[in-house]
Amino acid sequence: MAEHDDLSALLDALPPDVAAAVRARGGNDDLLEVVVDLGRRPEARYPGREVELAEREVRREDIDAVVARVGEFGADNRAGIPRTLHRISCMRNRKGHIVGLTCRVGRAVHGTIRIIEDLVAEQHSVLLLGRPGVGKTTLLREVARFLADERQRRVVVVDTSNEIAGDGDIPHPGIGRARRMQVPTPALQHHVMIEAVENHMPEVIVIDEIGTDLEAAAARTIAERGVQLVATAHGTTLDNLVQNPTLADLVGGVQSVTLGDEEAHRRGTQKTILERKAPPTFDVLVEIQTFDRVAVHRDVGAVVDALLRGRPIMPEVRSLDGDGGLRAETPPAPPVAPEPRKGRPRPRADKLRIYPFGVSRQKLGHALRQSGIRGDVVDDLDEATDVLTLRPFERRRPQTLRDASARGLPIHVVKSNTVSQLEHALLQMRNGPARDDDRLGAAMREAEDAIAQVLVSETPVDLSPQESKVRRLQHQLAEQRHLVSRSLGKEPLRWVRILPAADF
Repeated sequence: MAEHDDLSALLDALPPDVAAAVRARGGNDDLLEVVVDLGRRPEARYPGREVELAEREVRREDIDAVVARVGEFGADNRAGIPRTLHRISCMRNRKGHIVGLTCRVGRAVHGTIRIIEDLVAEQHSVLLLGRPGVGKTTLLREVARFLADERQRRVVVVDTSNEIAGDGDIPHPGIGRARRMQVPTPALQHHVMIEAVENHMPEVIVIDEIGTDLEAAAARTIAERGVQLVATAHGTTLDNLVQNPTLADLVGGVQSVTLGDEEAHRRGTQKTILERKAPPTFDVLVEIQTFDRVAVHRDVGAVVDALLRGRPIMPEVRSLDGDGGLRAETPPAPPVAPEPRKGRPRPRADKLRIYPFGVSRQKLGHALRQSGIRGDVVDDLDEATDVLTLRPFERRRPQTLRDASARGLPIHVVKSNTVSQLEHALLQMRNGPARDDDRLGAAMREAEDAIAQVLVSETPVDLSPQESKVRRLQHQLAEQRHLVSRSLGKEPLRWVRILPAADF
């Protein structure tokens, strides 16, 4: 593997005697960073050890001289040296004055892509986890170069702190032909992520450090557009991520579900269990253990399901040998547990028992009589076979509807309290759920109607909640008509909003 670090540019920014001490040591291929703190001796940090670089303490003029030689510090207290990958982070006192600097060496290491090359080449969306300093950003940079140069794909790097492509307006050659979008302040990263996909038509988006719920939601929206994502996130293992309420959505999210007595007995579990609530944003998750060793979780959705059920998860462990060759240890297939004995499926009730939420009971009774469908209006969820509600209530997801969903009751939605709409819903209840192709056709017709309405009225229109694969098709339909679309809400009630292009 070839390394390119331009170490001299970083050393030239340090106080002369400190830089001379580093150069005199030689063999700085594993130098991580140089620390310069006011009133303390400067230090060089290497893996597993620290070395003092001068007998004297750091003075105010030393810090001021370094600050003057590097780029401006942003809202994240980070700066850089143009056309390099080095990062200078500052510590400030209560008055905002800089009193300490961490000068981290940035390196472009060609060849590290080998360990996950097949995963990104197959156009999987890949999430990288690992402790600080283990090489996540280095690997991310090499992914951008590999996909842009060797796979000839349109790659956009969303570079929040200029760590991937370096400081200055011209990206470091370490990302190859990939384009770079800088972020004015870390709080706006999610905006730039959406801007990248809506304005620049990338096939791949590369992102470092997804850390907020807004960024997680933006990542999901990007994935629904059919764009490949390669990103890093805070955390070291998949288990960490599942337990992180902010970032769990990246792997599908977790919700508490209450099972009925019969289902809990069939599964052999408690009545309240944890389940994945949505498809994961990323197809593959990679835990970076060391610079040349990773654990790969394929089919993230299935792995999260197994984790939540307490089953052992066996990732594929990959490592690079001294010659850059790849070794993969495929885990043995876990023993197949016998299928639990299933009770008889509960037959469909001969008579509907409908629990209305926000729906006019009087009109519902009239619709039952007029349609001739056998059914009663009930006051208790425990007595209900079906729940009927209005779209605004479904989107707000009140506790009653969450309880109904947890009990496995089908929830039917009508747009308004008209007898004709209620009759249509009753027919659906009686005839059972629509086939997948029926639902898809209805969802796409709704999107086409909304597009026509937006083009005429130039006002946003919200569509019904749909699963991610349907939302992706709705996004594509809006894009074909040169309109803007966004995914909003949380699974399983996430929906698409179509907006005029001028609203972007």
